[in-house]
Amino acid sequence: MSETRRNLSSDEQIEKSEIQHQRVVIENSHGEKLVGVLHDTGSTETVVICHGFRSSKNRIPMLTIASFFERAMISSFRFDFAGNGESQGSFQYGNYRRELEDLRSVLQHLRGVNRVISAIIGHSKGGNVVLLYAAKYNDVQTVVNISGRFFLDRGIEFRLGKDYFKRIKDNGFIDVGNRKGKFEYRVTEESLMDRLTTNAHEACLSIRENCRVLTVHGSNDRIVHVTEASEFAKQIKNHKLYVIEGADHEFTSHQHQLASIVLSFFKLDPKKDDDSGDISTSNQDSMRSVVPITSRI
Repeated sequence: MSETRRNLSSDEQIEKSEIQHQRVVIENSHGEKLVGVLHDTGSTETVVICHGFRSSKNRIPMLTIASFFERAMISSFRFDFAGNGESQGSFQYGNYRRELEDLRSVLQHLRGVNRVISAIIGHSKGGNVVLLYAAKYNDVQTVVNISGRFFLDRGIEFRLGKDYFKRIKDNGFIDVGNRKGKFEYRVTEESLMDRLTTNAHEACLSIRENCRVLTVHGSNDRIVHVTEASEFAKQIKNHKLYVIEGADHEFTSHQHQLASIVLSFFKLDPKKDDDSGDISTSNQDSMRSVVPITSRI
């Protein structure tokens, strides 16, 4: 092996050793311990990644997105909401406001250790949470909503069955099982109303123009129909929408396209941004199956 190749290998090893994955525990406003993983690239600039319904920090697309930012030497933090993954607390259906405050606790902790929060990214229900956060606090200038649901009164029957509202009124709760009939979680009337009274339309209108928002959705999403994505584009002042052709709710076969779009949007200079809806990227292959839709700014 030549000296040049040995030096290159050493440089690569040094760069790799500089990136650390640190387990971080943060207490939320209810005294519950939230568990997360910090991808520390040495940069204090940090993006925070939020998972969706009954998911965790260790699933796709959270892991893929963190990996792409890591390669770009941008630090990221992915964590489990209370009652999910490794975090303390009991799982609650709905719970949008509590998860919003979990995110608030995470950002306050990271800022307290001198990290600069440059973006918040959420998948599915996490997409709703980051939008609700932006509407309430207006202290993050870049927000990414992946597969979020605009109409929160939709999709409930899919999980709870027919006549769910009458049944929950009569019994006080509905127990939800998996395909084998094994109990998974309980939905109370209170938790159902938490979801039904969470107003995505109002939140979108409250997001200020200085906050850049990207929505990415898959055309083959069978959990949240792709038409809901365009509703975010209609209501959010500074917004871009990308639909990835053929992608499902978790972008199972489109992880790299999704992560490339998110990273490109993050890197985009808002001062040079135009109104074309296109996000420039050096990896053109990752964009072949992407349909850009004109932004609303």
